[in-house]
Amino acid sequence: MTASPAALGYQVKFETLNLGGLDYHIRSLLDKQQYSDPDGSAERAGITSAIWPLFGQVWPSSRILAGVMQTFAIEGKRILEIGSGLALASLVMQRRGADITASDCHPLAAAFLVENLLLNHMAAIPFQTGNWSDADPALGKFDLIIGSDVLYERSQPDILSRFIDRHSNPEVEVIIVDPDRGNRAKFNRDMVDLGYSHSEQRAAHHQNSGEPYKGRILNYQRGVG
Repeated sequence: MTASPAALGYQVKFETLNLGGLDYHIRSLLDKQQYSDPDGSAERAGITSAIWPLFGQVWPSSRILAGVMQTFAIEGKRILEIGSGLALASLVMQRRGADITASDCHPLAAAFLVENLLLNHMAAIPFQTGNWSDADPALGKFDLIIGSDVLYERSQPDILSRFIDRHSNPEVEVIIVDPDRGNRAKFNRDMVDLGYSHSEQRAAHHQNSGEPYKGRILNYQRGVG
């Protein structure tokens, strides 16, 4: 028998999000006060107690990214969601029939993804534990790489830009939703230095939920005609 979340030291909640007229049933952490690392896997991955629960929330930027992916061209593309957390955008694309892989370094991200796929009666999505600092040839290369709110630490622009470059096909597009964090400018420079063109636009002022949102949709391309 599988242990319940409470038995594992954390609590969850269930909510239904409506995106593009479709419902998505999401199992998430109850709040940002949760923490459980009985085997030390989070500590080994560099995840502190303060940031441990962040993967398990539905963040505004993830809603914006999921909204973008409702209509984004996906046919024939191998797609990677980085720092996927609860992988809302991956769920949207899976429903659309995309070739999507989700990736996150949190030790519980894969289990939450499985549960949310079951809740929505969806087929499995490939998941890869991803540490941006480490080389992972098995992950392969992608035509589209997406992420939301992935620039929250000063060290991330350099590490993330190099990770993206390692896993990009010669023709690639990268979409990052950023809530106007201070590390965006450095990431832009790093991506341009690696040979990517860059553009950005303000995200919609309101999410589907009606809540205000302040942030940008960052677009990087290489070899795309």
